[in-house]
Amino acid sequence: MRVEVLIGAAGCCRVLGVLAVVLAVLSVTVRPAVVAFEPPYRIVSLVPAVTEMLFALGAGHRVVGVSSFDRFPPEVANIQKVGALLDPDLERILSLQPDLVVLYHTQSDLRKQLERAKVPAYAYSHAGLRDVTATLRSVGNRIGIAARAAKLATDIESRIDAIRRVSALGPRPRTLIVFGRENYALRGIYASGGQGFVHDMVTAAGGQNVFADMKREAVQATTELILARRPEIILELRADPIGPDEEKKELAVWRQLASVPAVANRRVHIIADPRTVIPGPRIVEGIEVIAAAIKRQP
Repeated sequence: MRVEVLIGAAGCCRVLGVLAVVLAVLSVTVRPAVVAFEPPYRIVSLVPAVTEMLFALGAGHRVVGVSSFDRFPPEVANIQKVGALLDPDLERILSLQPDLVVLYHTQSDLRKQLERAKVPAYAYSHAGLRDVTATLRSVGNRIGIAARAAKLATDIESRIDAIRRVSALGPRPRTLIVFGRENYALRGIYASGGQGFVHDMVTAAGGQNVFADMKREAVQATTELILARRPEIILELRADPIGPDEEKKELAVWRQLASVPAVANRRVHIIADPRTVIPGPRIVEGIEVIAAAIKRQP
């Protein structure tokens, strides 16, 4: 906004008074205040997916603390562990003198403690597959490398679209996606419902989720419910590796449901690959792994 004061008649000077004296020979330009933004350079991440994003964006050198569940990239093994979702270590976090802490949006107590300590926080929440790249862009913007993040996010979206185009050409087998159960038993089974990134990944890979009609991320699936849904493929997604002997034992428990098409046709697969359960920048690779399992013949 440009403000100019023009002094004319004597009556005008009397009205303007002191203001006329100050501005008589000046043109004053009024600009809005600009607040300098300082990107964070000491970041603590309690979210493995965001940790992976930071490293994928070339900002791994800024990460000074990670969760106790972080495994990738290998460099995180040498970074201070600060707890996780249920047991964040505030004292250890503050000892690292972070200028940004990435936490889960449900960690409200921790966020309040950080606010009292005047430590900025970035609240993370995951939902669908689209939110992975949305979060990537948001993180990039927050740490001052928005253009780099936008490029990586666009590349990920393009690769996912390519997988979708290929999977759309083939059959869409009814798929049960299990992400938790008791060891060596068909008890305490938790499966993917019709919402969330796991459901979206399997859909993109060419599967038809048998619980797509249940609009929530997790379904507690009894054996009776699984028998009723009659999946043609069963995928068990795990973050941790599994040995061949243990895998055989875990697959054997499904024989109790011999009438289920997936069991009868030997199309039960355990996928022990963190890329399928961590909604980070490796999500495309996770979808490719799932797509390969769906296409695999007995």
